[in-house]
Amino acid sequence: MASKGWQHPYVNIFKHVRVEDWKRSSKEGDVSTYTDKTLKCAVFRIRGTVPANSYILVPKHSQQSLGLTGRYFYLLFKPTPGKYFVVHLDVAAEEGQVIRISFSNMFKEFKSTPTSLQFPFLCGAAKDSVYESTAKTARHGLVGPAPTTVRWTCLMLDLQYTLSFYLNRCYSNLKSIKLCANMTVKNIFTSDLLLDPGVSFSEAKLKGLACSQGTGPIPRDMAFPVPKGNSWHDLYDSIRFPSEGTKLPFDSIQKGNPRQEARHVSTHRSPIRKESRCVSLSKPVQDRVFLIQQITSPKSLPRNQPPMVTSIPELGVVSTQQRDDLLCHNDDHHQWESTCSISKQLSPRPPYDSGDGGIHVFVHPEDSLCEPGEESEEELVCTPVTNPVRLSSSKHTNQQKLLPDPILRLNRIIGFGGGTTKYALWIKSGDEVVYPCHAIIVSMKISSNQQRFFIGHTDKVSALAFNGNTTVLASAQTGNHSVVRVWNYHKGNCLAMFRIHAHSLSSLSFSYSGGILCGVGKDSHNKTMVVVWNTLNVSKGEVNILAKAHTDVDIHTMKVAFFDDTRMVSCGRDSIRLWRVRNGTIRSCPVNLGEYHSLEFTDVAFEEGNSSYQQLDDRTLFASSRSGHIFEIDYSRVVIKNVRRLLPAQQQHVDRREKLTFNTDPGIAINSISVSSSFCATGSEDGFLRLWPLDFSSVFLEAEHEGPVSLVSVSSDSLQVLAATSTGNLGFLDVSSRGYNTLMRSHTDTVLGFSVDGIRRHLTTASSDGTVRIWNMDSLHQLYDFVSEDSPCSVAFHPSEHVFSCGFSSGIVRVFDISSAKLLAEHKQHRGEVVGLAFSPDGDFMYSAGSEGFLALYNSSEEEHSVIKVVCNLVAQGTERAPDALMVSSDSRCLAFVGPSEYIVTIADARSLDELLHVDVSILDVESPRLDSALKVRFSPATAEHLLVATSANKILWVSTKTGRLLREVSKVHKHQCSSLAVSEDSRFLLTAGHNAVKVWDYNMQLGINSQMFIGHSQPIHQVSFTPDQLGVISVGDAIFLWDFLAHPAHPVDSLTNSRSPLRESYIFAAKSVQPEAEVNGVQLSNGMPRQTAPLPTSPPPRLDVSTMDPVENGALGSLSFCDDTPTITTTPVPATDPASSSNPQPAMSFLKVTEVVNASPLNTSHLDTVEFKEKRPVRPDCYRHFFPRFKTSTLDQAAVVPQPGEEGIKLKAVIGYNGNGRGNMVWSPDQGLFAYSCGCVVVVEHLHTGCQRHLQGHSEEISCLAVTHDAQTVASAAGGINGTRSLICIWDVQTGACHKTISHHRGAVQCLAFSRDDRFFISVGDFSDPEVALWSSKTFQMLSSVSLSGPIHDAAFSPSAASQLACVGSQGVYFCLMESHGLNVDLKVQRVRAPAEVGDVEVTALCHHMDSFLFTATNRGHVCVWNIETQRCFMTWEADDGEIGVLLCRGNRLLTGSNTRWLRLWEVEAVQGLKPQGKVSSVEDSGTMVVLEQEIMLDGTTVSAVFDNTMDMGIVGTTAGTLWYINWSDSSSIRLVSGHKTNVNDVVFSSDESHFATCSEDGSVRVWSAPSNELVVQFQVLNQSCSCVCWSPASGKESACVAAGYSDGTLRIFRLSSSEMEMKLHPHRVAVTAVQYSADGHVILSAGKNGLVAVSSPVNGATIRVIRDHKGAPITTIQCVNEQCKNFGLEGNEMWLAASADRRVSVWAADWLKEKCDLLDWLTFPAPAYFEDDTPPPTLAAFCPSDPGLVVYTGYGVEKELSFYSLAKKQIIKKIALLHWATCFSISSKSQLIAVGSKERVLKLIKSASGRFQDFLQHSDSLQTCHFSPSGTLLFTVAYNEILLWEVQGL
Repeated sequence: MASKGWQHPYVNIFKHVRVEDWKRSSKEGDVSTYTDKTLKCAVFRIRGTVPANSYILVPKHSQQSLGLTGRYFYLLFKPTPGKYFVVHLDVAAEEGQVIRISFSNMFKEFKSTPTSLQFPFLCGAAKDSVYESTAKTARHGLVGPAPTTVRWTCLMLDLQYTLSFYLNRCYSNLKSIKLCANMTVKNIFTSDLLLDPGVSFSEAKLKGLACSQGTGPIPRDMAFPVPKGNSWHDLYDSIRFPSEGTKLPFDSIQKGNPRQEARHVSTHRSPIRKESRCVSLSKPVQDRVFLIQQITSPKSLPRNQPPMVTSIPELGVVSTQQRDDLLCHNDDHHQWESTCSISKQLSPRPPYDSGDGGIHVFVHPEDSLCEPGEESEEELVCTPVTNPVRLSSSKHTNQQKLLPDPILRLNRIIGFGGGTTKYALWIKSGDEVVYPCHAIIVSMKISSNQQRFFIGHTDKVSALAFNGNTTVLASAQTGNHSVVRVWNYHKGNCLAMFRIHAHSLSSLSFSYSGGILCGVGKDSHNKTMVVVWNTLNVSKGEVNILAKAHTDVDIHTMKVAFFDDTRMVSCGRDSIRLWRVRNGTIRSCPVNLGEYHSLEFTDVAFEEGNSSYQQLDDRTLFASSRSGHIFEIDYSRVVIKNVRRLLPAQQQHVDRREKLTFNTDPGIAINSISVSSSFCATGSEDGFLRLWPLDFSSVFLEAEHEGPVSLVSVSSDSLQVLAATSTGNLGFLDVSSRGYNTLMRSHTDTVLGFSVDGIRRHLTTASSDGTVRIWNMDSLHQLYDFVSEDSPCSVAFHPSEHVFSCGFSSGIVRVFDISSAKLLAEHKQHRGEVVGLAFSPDGDFMYSAGSEGFLALYNSSEEEHSVIKVVCNLVAQGTERAPDALMVSSDSRCLAFVGPSEYIVTIADARSLDELLHVDVSILDVESPRLDSALKVRFSPATAEHLLVATSANKILWVSTKTGRLLREVSKVHKHQCSSLAVSEDSRFLLTAGHNAVKVWDYNMQLGINSQMFIGHSQPIHQVSFTPDQLGVISVGDAIFLWDFLAHPAHPVDSLTNSRSPLRESYIFAAKSVQPEAEVNGVQLSNGMPRQTAPLPTSPPPRLDVSTMDPVENGALGSLSFCDDTPTITTTPVPATDPASSSNPQPAMSFLKVTEVVNASPLNTSHLDTVEFKEKRPVRPDCYRHFFPRFKTSTLDQAAVVPQPGEEGIKLKAVIGYNGNGRGNMVWSPDQGLFAYSCGCVVVVEHLHTGCQRHLQGHSEEISCLAVTHDAQTVASAAGGINGTRSLICIWDVQTGACHKTISHHRGAVQCLAFSRDDRFFISVGDFSDPEVALWSSKTFQMLSSVSLSGPIHDAAFSPSAASQLACVGSQGVYFCLMESHGLNVDLKVQRVRAPAEVGDVEVTALCHHMDSFLFTATNRGHVCVWNIETQRCFMTWEADDGEIGVLLCRGNRLLTGSNTRWLRLWEVEAVQGLKPQGKVSSVEDSGTMVVLEQEIMLDGTTVSAVFDNTMDMGIVGTTAGTLWYINWSDSSSIRLVSGHKTNVNDVVFSSDESHFATCSEDGSVRVWSAPSNELVVQFQVLNQSCSCVCWSPASGKESACVAAGYSDGTLRIFRLSSSEMEMKLHPHRVAVTAVQYSADGHVILSAGKNGLVAVSSPVNGATIRVIRDHKGAPITTIQCVNEQCKNFGLEGNEMWLAASADRRVSVWAADWLKEKCDLLDWLTFPAPAYFEDDTPPPTLAAFCPSDPGLVVYTGYGVEKELSFYSLAKKQIIKKIALLHWATCFSISSKSQLIAVGSKERVLKLIKSASGRFQDFLQHSDSLQTCHFSPSGTLLFTVAYNEILLWEVQGL
């Protein structure tokens, strides 16, 4: 358009195109017009299920253009509630490119490409709602479908700014607009004015707003109507993009502050970037970035202008042998970064001090351009966020810098080639070799492998050349900007650097005198260019071009003749040419090749003469070719003298393996040739270095290589021949000794990651070349090479074993034993590439992470490295964080990684993978316009509270591991993103890698110059780390760099370590304070020395925020304490309400605070435990017979208010289930009729005939074992102590049920209890952590004697005949014990005998006595051994099972064996008595003894307990499945006596008539039980799924009663009780079902998934009728339905139902399912601060009050621990009841106004809702997860893990 004036002041686009005619615009799908009541005008409504299918497009055709140049685009629209919409704007840039700008509430995050921008749209929140303030601070806001409260919105987009800021393009015009469903649109227009929709024309005049000022009111025909007395902002929303202030997520379009004034935007048309700013965070902003949802908006942020930064020129760096400081950059990041030129510092601009900072490098005057990809540092901004961090800005501080300077010194490099493997040079003396390694030139002494370096190239070195006496070295680098450097070889400094206007410089050659240098490359037209320089005065820095030529001739190699500086010879494809420089020109003539003109020549060499004055006529030129020909050419006549061809021998090397790149041509391709005065050396494609006489008559010496030989070079004395291969190997052949020495091996592609074995000083690396290699860090020799078809991605050494693991791109993780070169394990738990691999420092566990989000945990204490747990969608997807995406803390307690999204950093428990802490890094920078993602995480070894995070915004964040708060941040760490991160062991130094540079930082950032930078890599660095001894640094990328770390340890202690292993002083003081004699043994040394004992993998992980211990004497030096003792846990004092700690009488009643209005005060009862960790841990035995307590995260609340006897509001009626995790935890006395077993912490005494139960209650932890006296009057039970104290043994009187004695002695769990035959004594055995046998008196229960044994004990028993004899079995064999009495004292004499050698290395697991003199023992490999007690010798064995036998029982001549193969076997062993002991152990077969297997039966699990009568005809057997079986061998029958769930019980619920109840479990089973007998009626089992919820149909009749259950695969299954079959399977969800409920009338089933979707399904045909998405994104925790007429609440319906989700939202619905009506009645949202505890937040729970369904009772995480009563009629909370703990479950009784509340503290609290009176019950051994009153309110179920308790409700 010629004139743009018509577009001013605005263009009404709908009017401009006459949209209603649809001639210049088009519509598709459901587009209609109607009159909107709010706007009182016609509007367009666009509707459609898929937004892309319904739209308005302006203009009509894509080839047309609107050509609107207005800077601002205005859209007047209203999103459709509950729907998604999309808007596309096609915008033309001045550069001619068309960019599509799209925004939608469907987009989750901002995305950008060169041709498109996608912005998420956050719909505005209703005025005065919680979201109006939280949406500005919470990252989630209202992302997703538009809420029901969405309003008409005026959206303004600054098109010019958007293109400029995001794409660096200049805005030209708006081409087209596409408005897609679902929305209602009034109009769209463009303008160059920034218009305020909330300002009327009259207000604009008063304010003086005018078009001339670039602003004004919205035109009248575009404005929204505002009734008098109302405010525009109270009725509508105004959204500007970009807007002032910071809102989350960044780069999103959302509602801003309606009161802010219009900002003035520059109309400059050039692309503009905002300057970076120093950010000082105010307190509200700090809290916001730590995920606390503030209810108030943040304060304004003061901003500071950063200092200006000068640029850095190209760096020319010389050998570190001569000047160590020339390799490092020393950056003053708080003030400036200065530049240096010719070793002279330039002062930065005032007003800043010149200081002592700067970059200590030498820069050559010609180095005026910065190389591409070179590290060019910018300013750094370090922002202190919290009080502990203070950065001084005084001038005195600015003078301090990081010392020593330099702090790193390059020591050695593992690598050869990179750019070329054709160049490696001898020095004249023959004792050093010079070769390229990517961008660095290495000179290595062949005797010691000592290296020195020539550093300065910025790209890979492509050619090298020496002058005749090897004093001057020339080097060239490849790439588009080819550079040649000339070095003084002996001094190591760069004499000159000059550019050649060519690329791919491939050949260099010096004349003998060094006065001429010749180079070959390609010019801009890709023609060969030959350049000859005059280098006579190169020592003065003078280099001139003598001649230059451009030619079409291919040149592979070009060399200057050693006898004449002006003559050269070249060879290449189809040609050999002779060249000569004369009078500034260079000319050539070809050698007439005749019939050989089409060959490809690879190398040329002159015959060596005795003198450079030898006549030209005598010179012979040798040339080699790919066809195997060697040409001898007469140099003076330029003719061929002789042609020979090397052919492979017919039989030679036939048996040798073929090389990777064998040439299949008839001749042997020759890549290189070198000639001495006596022989010729050739290097060929078949991998051979061959030495020939000059007549080539036969080979007299050859050496075979692993790949094609690319270079051969004979030393000047002809005694050594250097050879290089294209696979990166370099070595030399000693001609006289005929020995071959390998100097260097290397990876042929990028090194992706590494790991260090600090004990053996081995380094393992994984590379893109498909190999994993292991190197000796001292000799640089390659020790092992593992080749796989997969590409390795990451590697990790075991911290103590000679084992390493490797992850591959296919997702496979392999574990190798290095010493035996054996594959130990292979796991495929990942679908994508393995991006992280790590061992815990204690060596117990291994972790792997995959690019598809999977995280796997392995048991590395076993050789098989078995998988313990795999979690999906836990790690951020993608490969950006490889190879070290996982980080384990130094104490092996925590695991850190980025995930589940790239913005979240997660700290998880290292033993269970339970998530402890989430930190969202994307909201930590309130100024950044883009979402910041996390790249790398590192724990600080010495400071357990610090986690370091490297982000995509070039920042390092210090985050608290306890709270997730930001402690410190450093910005602009590198020019490019930080690719690796490491912290020194003493946490004094930080190591980062960015692109090609390594930086060392002061960890505390308190110096004026906090870092030093080091270059040398030519490719991005993939990983960097300190060596375990802290004396070195390793960085890998293009090659492997080993640096010396020159900083001294903070406190060197020579008395404890050698010079290579500095031990931290904090460890030393801690060790001294506890155990002076075990200072070194108890600590893992910094060089990686192994521990003396293996760790204990089953101890529960400590809380992340465990309070630190008391500091030792000289300040808080130690954070860990090492001792021989078991872990002791010191708790805070018990409150005075506990009768155990108070002399005051227990009050008769206890009350909770009940508030009738609002805001109950919190009751602070939380206490932090102080934990002392033990370093030396015993070894867990490989034996199932040994008891291991089930892992729990809950702790008992000792301040619970237990009711007085007789006053209990509920009484324990029945315990359902048996603890299959116990060992020997069932007793039966057939004669007296006693039958008892344990479930959780309760001993159940059951009458076998009636099923009546009595309960022995006194333990608080899981009971491990039971024992009964032979008169059945006393039962002993053992369980762990409270909160980790010593185990508790209770002695019970069976008749009264009273506990008349408690014993606490063993520090670990009690493994076994047994009474003697005469009941005078009993023994207790400690577990593997404390293997002690204690002998007790059964009368006084005083300990008579104890003995500690050398290994774990699994079983013990008294002799049935000899009162003084007993025996034990364990890991070390069999222990025969004899009691000796000395008056009142009793001693135990123990004799240990190892298991017979015939059974191998086994664990002896069980024992039983036979007759008077025989003992049966069993092993973990299925053997039964027979011992003579008198001689203490084993005389017979047989193999009774394939697995481990854990139970042995002998009655008469019959022996019972129970094992983990589930077989229970009965043996006839009468023949054993007749066998006479011999000199050796005999087997059943050898002895001829008949041990007969009488009967066998397979049970449902591993046998853990068994008791039989004296004839062994009948008995009771317990299994790990939680079942107690009655076994009758005489009639071969088996009956389930007690049946419980093996795993976690998720739900339990009564039927409506209370005749049955149903339970469901993680094992996928649904069990239906009869009431009141509590017998199992039927079990429905679904394999490989977990069942999470269950409900009954409303029908009460047995014929019509159904059970519906929800499963982890998203299915519902309906089971009919009468037929005991599955009636229907539904699949309404794609994710796990979390809640299910029949509607009150039973017409539909409501189910909810983990994704927050609620499905309404038909129980008749299984169809999904409706899907409710209001809770989408948050798992549903509760669904409840009640019969209630909804007219009282203004809606139609005959029932109500509610759903509660994990985001603390509750929706209440009115429904009439027969009329297909379901309407939202109310929506409750409960705000809460961020959750910083170690575990998951408490669940969100809600329920209708049974007596008044108009009341909704709610509890969940919030500001207070409380129950809230919400009135649906009054729309407000009318009452609150304060709680002492967060509720994990609750249930409301239909009578007596009782509420049962369960908590993680194992407390069941019974509350009277009217008065707040309560009672506490502590009968569970773990946190409560489910509680349900029966429909009548007379019974109550409570569940903790698999413990199901049934209570009889008596009332308060």
